[in-house]
Amino acid sequence: MPGVAARLPVTPWSSDDTLKFSGDSESLGDMVFGFLGEDSSGSSCNSGDGWVHGEDCGDGADGEEGFDNVEGSKAFWEEQDQLVQAILCRTSSIESKIRQVTKEALRELKLKETYCVCRRRVAGVCQNCAEKEVWGQLQTAGYNSAICKSKWKSSPDIPSGEHSYMEVVDRSSAKKGEVRVVIELNFRAEFEMARASAEYNLLVSRLPEVFVGKSERLKALIKILCHAAKKCMKEKKMHMGPWRKHKYMQAKWFGTCERTAPAPMSPVDFPGRLPRQRVSMLTFDLLENLPAAGLNFKAVEVV
Repeated sequence: MPGVAARLPVTPWSSDDTLKFSGDSESLGDMVFGFLGEDSSGSSCNSGDGWVHGEDCGDGADGEEGFDNVEGSKAFWEEQDQLVQAILCRTSSIESKIRQVTKEALRELKLKETYCVCRRRVAGVCQNCAEKEVWGQLQTAGYNSAICKSKWKSSPDIPSGEHSYMEVVDRSSAKKGEVRVVIELNFRAEFEMARASAEYNLLVSRLPEVFVGKSERLKALIKILCHAAKKCMKEKKMHMGPWRKHKYMQAKWFGTCERTAPAPMSPVDFPGRLPRQRVSMLTFDLLENLPAAGLNFKAVEVV
């Protein structure tokens, strides 16, 4: 039975809390690496299997001067690539443990004979089923996990929207306080753009398909990717859609959301048989869809 949904407050943020993309590589790098140095337990970079671990940037003018020339543009993309890899190549103990549970849950889901009428696909399986399976495994492992449904209203800057993801809230350490770990099963696709530049596509290719990381790590990635998307559109002299803006992307994982605890998913006995295909008398391929052997068809006289 679904649990009682709880409302989470909107995560407040201001331009004072953001990383400033002023073109000062040293100051920006120091701030990002300073964040990475907190509560990190070593380096574990992407192994190519889509499993990598995982603050905010305004949508207005953000110091893009200095990147209009070829050399400046090259330096910009190299810097963003280094920052993304640096963020993804660090992890904490809690992130590693939750990531392992998530990975095992998705692996088990692919092996189960589970039938679902839902057509939302992600990572080779139904997204609804994947979220329920991961949630159940995290609960079994003792984590305070939930499926979150965020929803936001339209504003002069961005359209309305909604998003589904998972999170784990850990309060095991009194010293560290509450730690929020976000689980996004379709992370890389959230930042893919049609007709993007090769530099932007390379940056997105660094992202994991499944993201498991602290909220601070996610904020840093959103900031960098949204700034890179804006830079990409400017270089290609194209308009950037409002759903690509930083404020819109922030709302997906940091806006007001409803936390739910769904009913555990139960496997269905489905031994390899495909669902019976419906055949309409109005289709021209009726005879092709009916078995030929052992059937006698009566002629129909048209009056």
